[in-house]
Amino acid sequence: MNYQFTIPHSFPQMTVKELLEDYFLIPRKIRHFLRTKKHVLVNGETINWQSPVQKGDQIQLIFDADDYPEKELPAGDPNLVEELYQDEHVIIVNKPEGMKTHANEPTEIALLNHVSSYVGSTCYVVHRLDKETSGAILFAKNPFILPILNRILEDKNIQREYWALIQGSLAQKTIVYKDKIGRDRHDRRKRLVDPRKGQYAETQVTQLKKIGRNSLVKCQLKTGRTHQIRVHLSHHGHPIVGDPLYNPARGERLMLHAHRLTFTNPLTLETIQVEAPSKSFEEGLKN
Repeated sequence: MNYQFTIPHSFPQMTVKELLEDYFLIPRKIRHFLRTKKHVLVNGETINWQSPVQKGDQIQLIFDADDYPEKELPAGDPNLVEELYQDEHVIIVNKPEGMKTHANEPTEIALLNHVSSYVGSTCYVVHRLDKETSGAILFAKNPFILPILNRILEDKNIQREYWALIQGSLAQKTIVYKDKIGRDRHDRRKRLVDPRKGQYAETQVTQLKKIGRNSLVKCQLKTGRTHQIRVHLSHHGHPIVGDPLYNPARGERLMLHAHRLTFTNPLTLETIQVEAPSKSFEEGLKN
């Protein structure tokens, strides 16, 4: 793997060592190989690791095959992938409802397999969507960028906006739910609000419009607990239409859709924002 990029003008000042260790989060063992093999070039030349990187510098990183061994996945179907955005390091796709983000068994085929076949190499999950949820989802195209994206996600710098069709209407236009969420000991598939043993969870919900007895709402995650939106809305008396676990009904899809995904590319510092369409979600709003 050979990666080249230009230091953006607004990049924070740091040394080559800090760039690799603190910003790119490259493991110590691989940093040692890069240094001893002289596989870090700045403007085409090897330099001292304590030298500062400057805006406009051309950085080149050369990884050998054994630095990041590629994990093999069963082949998927590239024709099932709807690309929303792609560059050298990431790909964002539009996940259909009813498809798992990643497999639970070695021979199982899921969206990750399809995306890897579409890209032509093994990709990596940055965040997941429930099987029943559709919409924008981000994958890393290589193991080099994965820890950087994971840090951005942990720092809450990947904004995920969901649309949901809920029963009833909110008491006010915008509500922030902060109920702790834990496992349902009676049903391992489900989560529930658990003030004592649950993990902190925060969801901001904004009502967009009334649709008959239901309402279309926008949900923005501050945390990323399993089933977070579904549990918070159900707990407060506004279950999502078609939710097979928390509001089961026949013949309806889960009316939860990852509508928009926004984050800053950590290598270029450019803002990336995509919106995902969904015909089945739009049809569900008409019923």
